[in-house]
Formats: sequence, structure tokens, C-alpha cells
Amino acid sequence: MSDITFKHHDPNVMLELWHVTKRFGGLTAVGDVSFKIKKGEIYALIGPNGAGKTTAFNSITGVYEPTNGQVSFMGEPIVRNYPQGKMKQNYKGKEAGKFVQMPVLDPTPDRITKLGMARTFQNIRLFKSETVYNNVLTACHAEADYNIFQSLWRLKVGPKWLTKYYYQEKALREKTEELLKIMGIWEQRDMIAVNLPYGQQRKLEIARALATDPKLLLLDEPAAGMNPEETLALMDLIREIRDRFDLTVLIIEHHMDLVMNVSDRIFVLNFGKPLAEGTPAEIQSNPEVIEAYLGKEDDGDGDA
Repeated sequence: MSDITFKHHDPNVMLELWHVTKRFGGLTAVGDVSFKIKKGEIYALIGPNGAGKTTAFNSITGVYEPTNGQVSFMGEPIVRNYPQGKMKQNYKGKEAGKFVQMPVLDPTPDRITKLGMARTFQNIRLFKSETVYNNVLTACHAEADYNIFQSLWRLKVGPKWLTKYYYQEKALREKTEELLKIMGIWEQRDMIAVNLPYGQQRKLEIARALATDPKLLLLDEPAAGMNPEETLALMDLIREIRDRFDLTVLIIEHHMDLVMNVSDRIFVLNFGKPLAEGTPAEIQSNPEVIEAYLGKEDDGDGDA
């Protein structure tokens, strides 16, 4: 039982999935997935379309409740479930009984964010009618703790408790400026977010995620919609923000050049099932991965 509750947690592990399964009725979207991501790693989750990558993301971040399994973040279980009701009869996975004696953990996405995770989405989710600047500033306010009276007085000079609003707002605005400059979109700060080019909207979403001061950043297809030049710049940007903010990064991506060039390790899903895990070089030479992506050659002569 100790290996499940992580009493002997490795302090170098940021995120651990333990036999995570997500079923929708009779369909297994993610089946018995286990992996560990080390602190400071750039870890990629890849697979053909429909492999279960985004479902795995959603199970980690509280969007979906897994059918079975556990997610641990920095040694603490944050998501846990076991088959109940009709699913108890439908799901017969070999690990189905391991979590029955433990309480279900089903945190909301906002609680996951407060723990130190932030994510972007496959389909961009910005405050589209707000400016670029306000999109990031709004996310920065997650760490503000002044009260309504302090925000009414807005004093610059006086007792510390009365000047709290002024100095926190000043710090949050400086942080917003820094993030927009890192992303290369400071000059567009007054534009309405929806009017940004698509590639810059992707960068804005990353900036907004960074505004919550995460320890783990989850990027869902960050290169989608980017041209080759933007994708090349994104590789450097992911490394830069990992190093600058001391982050661990988990990426879902179809762009194989980006994945192979930026990742430390890669986990491959195929039809919801684990297929392979290893370094980029190991994954590129794995025959099962090649078959999943390219298909198996027909050995027969076939018809002309």
C-alpha cells in the first residue's frame, strides 16, 4: 500500500500517475497509464489522433474524474478514484481494487491551479474581449490578497495594511509587463486579444498560465496554428521559460520536430494504452511507435 500512497516519495519527482484509467461508458479513452515526471524535465505525451492525450491532461487537472487510479503532485495525492456504480461492473482492469479503501479525491480545476499547476488548451481560451495586457493581469490577481477596504483607500503612504493594495497592484503590473516582454507581445498589449495573430494568441495563453506562478506547466498543442519560423522560436521559448522560472513542463504535441528537439523524455499513447517511454532517440527508433504512426507495411505482393 505504501507505493500507492507515496509515503516514500522521491523528492525529485514532480508528477506521478498511478494506473490512471478514464472510461466513457464502454469506451476506454485512457487505460492503465502510469508514469513519473522529474523536476525540471520537459516531458512530452504523444500519440496519433484519438490516442487519449488530452483526456489524460484533463484527468490530471481536475476537468475529468478518472474511472480508476491516482495522480500525485510533489508527493501528495491530488486526484484519486475507483470504479463505482455501473462502472464497478463494467471496468475489470487489473488495478480496479487497489484504491477502494482510500477516499476519493476530486479537486476542481481552480484548486489544482492553486496547488501549482497551470495549463493551456488545445482550443485557445482567452478573455477574447479584453486586451492582451488585461488577460495576463487578471491571471496575476490570483495571488492578490488585499481586501475591499484596502482597494477603496488605495493609499501609497501610511500604515502597511492600508498601502497593501497600492504596492501589490504595482508588483502585479510589473509582473504582467515582464511576462509580455518575455513572450514578445509587449508591443501588442493594448490590442484586443481576439485580434492577435493566432501564433501570438498561443503565446498570450502561455503568459497567462505563467502568471499563476506554476511549478508544473502543461501545454496542450502549443505549436498548433504556428508557421515553421514561429514553431522554431517556440522551442527556444519553452526551454527559456523552463530555466527562467524553474519549471517542469508537460507537453502534448503533434509537431514531431518540436517534440524531438525540446523534450527530455517522451511517453507514447496508442488507443488509450501505454505504448513506449524513453528519450527522443529511443522513441524515434522504436518499431512499435513507428508502426503506430506510419502503419505496418503489407508483406504480401497485393494487386497491381
